[in-house]
Amino acid sequence: MWFAVMLPLSAFAAPYAAMVMDARSGKVLHAQNADTRLHPASLTKMMTLYIAFEAVQNGELSMDTYVTISKNAAAEPPSKLGLKQGQKIQLRYLVRAAAIKSANDAATAIGEAIEGSEAAFARRMNRTAKAMGMTRTTFRNAHGLTEEGHLSTARDMSILGRHVIYDYPMYYNLFARQTADAGVRTVSHTNRRLLQDYRGADGIKTGYTSAAGFNLTASAERGSQRVIATVFGGRSTATRNAKVAELLDLGFREAPSRVALRAPGKPPYLGRGAGAGGIAVANNSDPAPGTRAKSVRVASAAVTRSLRPKQRPGTGAADVAPLVAEVRDDIDMVLKEVTMTAAVVAKEASAPTPAAVAAPMGVVKPVRRPETVVAAAAPPPRDTPTPARAAEVVTRVSTSGGRHWGINLGRYPSRYHAEKVLLKTALAETATLDGSLRKVVHSNRGFDANFMGLTRETAELACRRLQARRVTCFMIGPS
Repeated sequence: MWFAVMLPLSAFAAPYAAMVMDARSGKVLHAQNADTRLHPASLTKMMTLYIAFEAVQNGELSMDTYVTISKNAAAEPPSKLGLKQGQKIQLRYLVRAAAIKSANDAATAIGEAIEGSEAAFARRMNRTAKAMGMTRTTFRNAHGLTEEGHLSTARDMSILGRHVIYDYPMYYNLFARQTADAGVRTVSHTNRRLLQDYRGADGIKTGYTSAAGFNLTASAERGSQRVIATVFGGRSTATRNAKVAELLDLGFREAPSRVALRAPGKPPYLGRGAGAGGIAVANNSDPAPGTRAKSVRVASAAVTRSLRPKQRPGTGAADVAPLVAEVRDDIDMVLKEVTMTAAVVAKEASAPTPAAVAAPMGVVKPVRRPETVVAAAAPPPRDTPTPARAAEVVTRVSTSGGRHWGINLGRYPSRYHAEKVLLKTALAETATLDGSLRKVVHSNRGFDANFMGLTRETAELACRRLQARRVTCFMIGPS
């Protein structure tokens, strides 16, 4: 159990910096030297991992992609996984090693796999940092080892930690694992002491170099509260963890028990091939084995105008009663409208139609099919006599078209939030999601918002269209 004990600054390397933030709103609850540019050490890997999640979501590569380890990556100093030049390993294992063991060789390999070189990856890190509002951060490498000009602040690292939590919630549980299979061996978390001893702690990242001291960006959740604390400059793991626990305690005391969640705006996709405005240009070259071809991504421009088809001639407004639901910012209003309209439609459908009511003018009434006409009749087998007036059984082949795929729109704290997201998305994306099943899956980590019953092609198209509107989405394959 942790106790809030005020530690003297002599317990920290000079200089010292700290920040405490209410993760739900982004409100700063405490800051000391929070804008001083210091060596971030392995806190850098939060950005490396963030871009890895972004690259997977946007189809640059997948967690199953095999990465060939370069001489540069294999030569990185400890902490490392011990990868060898020419070795092939799946991206998922590199991600686990970088997040949990803080392996420098794994971080470098991730950067090279995504951007081709560590220098190019560092430039992407800086573009992404700027888009997040990290105004005083400059990255020079993917791992955080001391390098001239590689600097950040407690404020910027707290901002980055908040984006990791809310922009890619489907991956955030990775940072709470105390051990993980990293392919070549099992690795243990560099911050398992805090995860074990501080109630509610679930991440995020430690860092240490002789120039930086002992750094940590940590997050903890208790009930409806979530707090982020960042410390730069600790003299030891113990003093750093004690200070972070003290700051988290301060955050839980100062943060209101209830506050509206205002997740940070997800930065535009600035990946490989992205041009002005965050528009990624399609790459038509043949993909490497085990990877998927890149496609056009429009991450910063949402659809602003859609032409509505003209009404079919010969029909009146009284005959066609489409349910037109405009997606508004207030989803509660949309829910109310849909519920009321559905009730009216059901009432009208169940009411008998008066015989005296004539068909509206201009409407051609369908002619009753003659009784002698049988639809979809199939010839009987040759060896089976056809009985007179035999009952006709009409069957059809399933038209499911391999509808075993789905898409996930993220994990939410309650079923209500997940259902709201599903309804809003269904109304906004009727072209691809029509006929799909909205499904909320509950686990001990939250409520997953899923659309099921799609073909692979439809699921892929739906995700692309949603990502173009900056909606989190990834595909769910057949179980």
